[in-house]
Amino acid sequence: MILKGKEMAIIEHQGIFTSGTWEEKSDEIFFADFKFSVTHHYLVQESTDKEGKDELLEDVIPQSMQDLLCMNNDFPPRAHCLVRWYGLREFVVIAPAAHSDAVLSESKCNLLLSSVSIALGNTGCQVPLFVQIHHKWRRMYVGECQGPGVRTDFEMVHLRKVPNQYTHLSGLLDIFKSKIGCPLTPLPPVSIAIRFTYVLQDWQQYFWPQQPPDIDALVGGEVGGLEFGKLPFGACEDPISELHLATTWPHLTEGIIVDNDVYSDLDPIQAPHWSVRVRKAENPQCLLGDFVTEFFKICRRKESTDEILGRSAFEEEGKETADITHALSKLTEPASVPIHKLSVSNMVHTAKKKIRKHRGVEESPLNNDVLNTILLFLFPDAVSEKPLDVTTSTDNNCPPSESEDYNLYNQFKSAPSDSLTYKLALCLCMINFYHGGLKGVAHLWQEFVLEMRFRWENNFLIPGLASGPPDLRCCLLHQKLQMLNCCIERKKARDEGKKTSASDNVTNIYPGDAGKAGDHLGPDDLKETDKDKGEVGKSWDSWSDSEEEFFECLSDTEELKGNGQESGKKGGPKEMANLRPEGRLYQHGKLTLLHNGEPLYIPVTQEPAPMTEDLLEEQSEVLAKLGTSAEGAHLRARMQSACLLSDMESFKAANPGCSLEDFVRWYSPRDYVEEEVIDEKGNVVLKGELSARMKIPSNMWVEAWETAKPVPARRQRRLFDDTREAEKVLHYLAIQKPADLARHLLPSVIHAAVLKVKEEESLENISSVKKIIKQIISHSSKVLHFPNPEDKKLEEIIHQITNVEALIARARSLKAKFGTEKCEQEEEKEDLERFVSCLLEQPEVLVTGAGRGHAGRIIHKLFVNAQRAAAMTPPEEESKRMGSPEERRQNSVSDFPPPAGREFILRTTVPRPAPYSKALPQRMYSVLTKEDFRLAGAFSSDTSFF
Repeated sequence: MILKGKEMAIIEHQGIFTSGTWEEKSDEIFFADFKFSVTHHYLVQESTDKEGKDELLEDVIPQSMQDLLCMNNDFPPRAHCLVRWYGLREFVVIAPAAHSDAVLSESKCNLLLSSVSIALGNTGCQVPLFVQIHHKWRRMYVGECQGPGVRTDFEMVHLRKVPNQYTHLSGLLDIFKSKIGCPLTPLPPVSIAIRFTYVLQDWQQYFWPQQPPDIDALVGGEVGGLEFGKLPFGACEDPISELHLATTWPHLTEGIIVDNDVYSDLDPIQAPHWSVRVRKAENPQCLLGDFVTEFFKICRRKESTDEILGRSAFEEEGKETADITHALSKLTEPASVPIHKLSVSNMVHTAKKKIRKHRGVEESPLNNDVLNTILLFLFPDAVSEKPLDVTTSTDNNCPPSESEDYNLYNQFKSAPSDSLTYKLALCLCMINFYHGGLKGVAHLWQEFVLEMRFRWENNFLIPGLASGPPDLRCCLLHQKLQMLNCCIERKKARDEGKKTSASDNVTNIYPGDAGKAGDHLGPDDLKETDKDKGEVGKSWDSWSDSEEEFFECLSDTEELKGNGQESGKKGGPKEMANLRPEGRLYQHGKLTLLHNGEPLYIPVTQEPAPMTEDLLEEQSEVLAKLGTSAEGAHLRARMQSACLLSDMESFKAANPGCSLEDFVRWYSPRDYVEEEVIDEKGNVVLKGELSARMKIPSNMWVEAWETAKPVPARRQRRLFDDTREAEKVLHYLAIQKPADLARHLLPSVIHAAVLKVKEEESLENISSVKKIIKQIISHSSKVLHFPNPEDKKLEEIIHQITNVEALIARARSLKAKFGTEKCEQEEEKEDLERFVSCLLEQPEVLVTGAGRGHAGRIIHKLFVNAQRAAAMTPPEEESKRMGSPEERRQNSVSDFPPPAGREFILRTTVPRPAPYSKALPQRMYSVLTKEDFRLAGAFSSDTSFF
């Protein structure tokens, strides 16, 4: 046999069959009206010098024949069965296209094989070609490979039961030699590779450490990681079901070792190579995955909250029904009772009491202890009689907002991990899993909505929400709660303003009379007064919907007339200059009004109305429907200029005698262009004018300026009607079905699950899991960032999270079994941790030092303990087993169970069919299990003389 050096280098690449990349190409053909699939399997190899291939001699045998003798890739842990049986790196398989079809008759097999042989001869193809015969589950293949003057026949035997004479090496050698039929005497030596696989199923003292959750103790909130606000984690069963130990003798020669039906030298402890793989439990039950999956199932429910809890909760006889259903009509009808006792809030709270009374404690999906625990968790400020301010309730345990984990809500469009929305999602998740399922979810949501109304009506800020307008980076439900909080803040400020005005009545000064009080103050004094009062200047929203507003509106009208408002319509800046300045915040640097040189003051302005994303979308649709006509464009501009008009009116009130140029210099400095010019006297002076866009005819700014009246912000019509917006939010919350609620909160649940996985992974430090978590975050951010994601994509995310949870559980299981934490020597501990990490990431791991290494001794002990437990051997006999090698050999049966699988590879190079033929490689692979016996032979012949 002639081998080129470069090709030998390829053959000797250790482990290439597992570490390399396998590819395949398929096509379909029809032969004798039968549909076959043709698949080309090949190992992707690094580019080699093509010159070597060009210089191949005629008598060099094909690559596949050379592979038959390669010993560095025996027993690959992950490869096609033909690769394991024959050691091939390239081959073609012809199989019936339909899974149910099979080539069963001998005549069809012979027809296929003869056709294959003719095709190989005609094309000069040197790649082995296999035909799959019999039923597919049997994995029976016959094939052929042809080269210049050589041919290899691939044959196979598959039996259910192993014949007794072939259960050991000596019997297999007899088969191999008889099949070769070598004419030489004595025969060349046979090279042997042997692998015995032992399976460990009973881990004995290494019980699975995950304890089932104690549901009864959940009320107290003290169960291992299962209190409200935290997600559980871990597998409920051992995620590692079996350990497979492969003991290998890679390079043996016939005559060196004895293995027959009487005696065997194949002691696994003495095997030079040990390798281990673990069999993972299929779809182990994982707590975190179950939590998220069960919550996701709510998204597919159709029932409303009323249907789930039963309409009887709202149906009572007589007048009790009218209390809630006719609340507004009762307020408008003549009544003999005082008016203060008839209000919407009274009706709602009366109905709430009757709902609870009618339902009964025993009928409630959530018992009072659980419900109170959750509500105190969600609303910690409810412990005191008067709820705390929102800032004190959120800042105590707030994680650093700049951290990567905290800012995940931005990518997932969920909610910050310290927010009320996030906590609500976790509580609903736990309620759904442990406390009442869908009914429990509906009950908690109903209580939550009632709590929101209570807080709105009593001016109690909602805890766990960042102040300011709704954060559009968060989910819509979180935005709605933030909007409600904005309404509460405005209403609270307005009500506090009413109290202030009531106390000011003693001195006959109303908030609306601030302008009158200014008669006695100079401009400087007024400026200082505004500075000292700070937010008092913003008392525009100290107006309520009560009767007091109507009285003050009348006084405002009179004041406006007294201020020369009517004349302001006709006159210009000169007439406006006679007005008293109102609503000043502070002076704007050194800027002065262009016409009279008075200092320019920044006015107190109304804050723009906060909006949630659905309101913004509605507004965009309305504006888009106005069309592109001139009338539509004009109407659109007026709708968008409400805030601008308000600011102009505030500016006019604060700066009597001002002009549009003055306003633009403060509001939009880029639209006021200044340049240096030389005046008549030759001096360089600054000359300013409005920008080109401000000079366009019918400009929106010019129209708004002409329309604007000098009215301070506190007396303007409110841009933001907090009462109307709050009722809209409360109505929105009340009509949410549990399915809608789950859709809103699912991003927060996934967010929490990812954070939990990251937290648990950090304890194990598994590099492969880190990469998977990054992929989950990337995938989730793409899916969740858009409204109404597909269920299939959401299921994929949940499945990925569950897989990571199982991976971490497997790591913990293996660490417990191999006792990595018990190692006293740091070096051994690192080796074991590295070994466990490889077991998780690789299909098969080589045990350093085989049975004599640290990991090998642990594995040996695991098998010994399992065998002792199976045979009920007392511990005293343990010392005998660990005695001298001879004693241990005699007791080796008790150390390890019988091998679950025995594999033999026999190789030699002999001339066939005649003594003067070319010496060619011969190979036979054999595997023996309890219910399976297979022989796969590759026998080469010299055909140059035929």
